[in-house]
Amino acid sequence: MTLAVFRSAAEWRERFGADARGSAITIGNFDGVHLGHSEIIDRLVERSSRANLRSTVVTFDPHPLRVLRPNDAPALLLTLEQRLEEIGRRPVEAALVLRFDAALASLSAREFVEDIVVHTLRTKAILVGENFRFGHRGAGDVSMLREFGSEFGFAVECIDPVVCRGEVVSSSAIRRAVAEGRVMDALRFLGRPYSLAGEIQSGTGLGRRVVVPTLNLRTAQELMPKMGVYATDVRVDVRTFRAVTNVGMRPTFDGKALTVESHLFDFDESMTGGAMEVRFWARLRDEMKFSGPEALRGQIFLDIARGRRFFRLADRVTIIGGSAGRRQAVRG
Repeated sequence: MTLAVFRSAAEWRERFGADARGSAITIGNFDGVHLGHSEIIDRLVERSSRANLRSTVVTFDPHPLRVLRPNDAPALLLTLEQRLEEIGRRPVEAALVLRFDAALASLSAREFVEDIVVHTLRTKAILVGENFRFGHRGAGDVSMLREFGSEFGFAVECIDPVVCRGEVVSSSAIRRAVAEGRVMDALRFLGRPYSLAGEIQSGTGLGRRVVVPTLNLRTAQELMPKMGVYATDVRVDVRTFRAVTNVGMRPTFDGKALTVESHLFDFDESMTGGAMEVRFWARLRDEMKFSGPEALRGQIFLDIARGRRFFRLADRVTIIGGSAGRRQAVRG
């Protein structure tokens, strides 16, 4: 099933306005599409299938805080297109992306329900988390939503949070984990490694000449892992290579800009462009300044050996390629 994406309520009404089939929906930012989001989306799909409703995820662009309180807006885990791609990995029929602007922010809770939930989507069931808020200044909560459900004829199901190792899985918790370099915690919360995606960026060639060959990533994503060296895997074209990746400023060479450089194991090609994704499995060490290229090269060989050892051990405990995060998380 291919996810149908609509960029406005008007576009949705143009496509489904004459269709009498109702919708089962969930509403949220879904940054990261983590295990808590997956729990809601999975339940949405089940509910839709049972009742022959159109499974629909409603999300926003930009993040509401970018409009309401720009100074408090978080660095996002995923771009909008990456969010939609992750949602589309589930058997969800449709996504409605609402532009969050002053006009949408000004809608009262009742106006939002009447305009979007009832008249546009013809909602018969809505699934949300316990902290769901809606309407002007977040005046609406789950209790109010249930009152509107009784009035307008839609069911409301509140989904319990997912708890992993005693912590509620949330986008905020994942942002903290990534920013602190705790990428294995991020993996558990996401159910997959945190990743950065973008394009291969041509470098200076210094690494290949005097240290080890690397591929540099240019990404539009906002949240970088804490500076340091990580065990990663890197996807280029349709191939995946295990790697070690440095996120940092290249202090040995007096670098001035943040870079994401990966040395791919068993890879000796020169690539200057194309799609690239780096997935972070484990943090190996802090970024360090060395006395020169030879000292740095020696440390990188140690990093490579440590990275290879990590993957050998990880394969034995089936972390790689499995749903480690989902297995370790339990519903609270």
